[in-house]
Amino acid sequence: MVLKVFFPTCCASADSGLLVGRWVPGQSSAVILAVVHFPFIPIQVKELLAQVQKASQVPVAVLGTWCHRQQEPQESLGNFLEGLGTIFSHDPWLQLCRERGTRLWSCKATYPQMSDPLDTHPEEQVMLIFYDQRKLLLSWLHPPPVLPACQMGDTTASTGGLADIFDTVARSEVLFRNDQFDETPVRLSHWQSEGVEASILVELAKRASGPVCLLLASLLSLISAASACRLWKLWPLTFIRSKLSTCEQLHHRLKHLSLIFSTEKAQNPMQLMRKANVLVSVLLDVALGLLLLSWLHSNNRIGQLANALVPVADRVAEELQHLLQWLMGAPAGLKMNRALDQVLGRFFLYHIHLWISYIHLMSPFIEHILWHVGLSACLGLTVALSIFSDIIALLTFHIYCFYVYGARLYCLKIYGLSSLWRLFRGKKWNVLRQRVDSCSYDLDQLFIGTLLFTILVFLLPTTALYYLVFTLLRLLVITVQGLIHLLVDLINSLPLYSLGLRLCRPYRLAAGVKFRVLEKEAGRPLRLLMQINPLPYNHVMDIYRLPRCGCHPKHSWGTLCRKLVFGELIYPWRQREDKQD
Repeated sequence: MVLKVFFPTCCASADSGLLVGRWVPGQSSAVILAVVHFPFIPIQVKELLAQVQKASQVPVAVLGTWCHRQQEPQESLGNFLEGLGTIFSHDPWLQLCRERGTRLWSCKATYPQMSDPLDTHPEEQVMLIFYDQRKLLLSWLHPPPVLPACQMGDTTASTGGLADIFDTVARSEVLFRNDQFDETPVRLSHWQSEGVEASILVELAKRASGPVCLLLASLLSLISAASACRLWKLWPLTFIRSKLSTCEQLHHRLKHLSLIFSTEKAQNPMQLMRKANVLVSVLLDVALGLLLLSWLHSNNRIGQLANALVPVADRVAEELQHLLQWLMGAPAGLKMNRALDQVLGRFFLYHIHLWISYIHLMSPFIEHILWHVGLSACLGLTVALSIFSDIIALLTFHIYCFYVYGARLYCLKIYGLSSLWRLFRGKKWNVLRQRVDSCSYDLDQLFIGTLLFTILVFLLPTTALYYLVFTLLRLLVITVQGLIHLLVDLINSLPLYSLGLRLCRPYRLAAGVKFRVLEKEAGRPLRLLMQINPLPYNHVMDIYRLPRCGCHPKHSWGTLCRKLVFGELIYPWRQREDKQD
């Protein structure tokens, strides 16, 4: 069995001493964490390791000796290092040495507590693996994606071994707090032994963040309690809140702020990364909102938008009037039912007249409304976009009414024709059993059914044409609102912090490791360099994507086409799935 020794690259030039680390018996691996330098008192070293083991729950021990033959004579050091094995007993006992003036390494593993040695050439069975201790400490190993069953066992075993190495280094952070400037009886060499970088501003921010987060968390809890009041649960208010994108987005941002200013400490790296992603998302959202606010309030752009809004609404209403007049004639040379065509056309023209009157009635207040809507951009670009989507819904409410009228009338005729068609075949829809059963009809029922079927068939083209035109207009409005909601969801769910971390410090998000051969020579231990494989960008998006603000039901393309063909209402209204006759 090959014994693997993971040695930190930062200790390659350290002075001679003791190798401190963890022995992983299931993997036959030794993870070296630090080097204890001479001179030292053995009892003080044991006390330090006991404190580290109690704080980190990692079985840290002295695994062997480290000899850097650069300044010390070989004869005087060898006898002393051999005597340390009797004080710090461990099986196996590692003897790692770096030759003076060369790049040659030697590593030997002995078992002093056993009667027989391991081998006559134990160095041939030792594999020396170098790793960057700082990168390994700051990185987080992610589980591999789902693989076929034939590869699952080997992958799980290798991933478990790597996880033990990563976990050992991460949990031993308390050992790395001691540096050469500390007045401690035990001197250590590790990645942070040269000192810890610190900033006065960072320390002040850390101390001030606690009271600030506590105050803001209290304010947010009050706002959440006020929003959960029973007054807001009355029927009209709950209906309005469920239909307005602005209310959904404000509720979504309130959850984000509660998470950011929460005083609870993150339990794992996943929660910490999620909080960081939410913080960056909120900061970017507010920054983009402030840019939009400055653009709106410069050069009186709000007044220009208000002056252009009423003519645009009049032009849209005028185009709808022309469209209805075209439908009331002979559209595309089609022969329509004149009586039904005139009734529907005048009905819709009256609605357009009411809409134009409403727009002119609200025209003196449009600039003030836009000014207050512009101020909402300080809450974030997503809030401003949600308000803009609601304004589009209000400005196109007459188009929605036309669509609902046409869809209901078309749906009524489609279901009527389907019921009458079953009547001709001697069938009927069983409401209780939700199936089609056989049924016998008398002559009067067949005559009335034939008469109604004929009437509905000849009126269907006129109704279908109105339904088709207003459905296309409704889909145009839905497309614009869908693009706005897509942009809002992108800002809400994009893990910007994780993507920036993957771009700037890819070792922080580890998908695995790779090994590069440094030395392969007979009679010498195989030396490898362990490097971290970063997580791919698509996996970063899949793992760290934030939850979306889904304020509208999502339909598949098949469901959407079925609803359009049968005249069922789409977006944002939900429909019952039970079949009706």
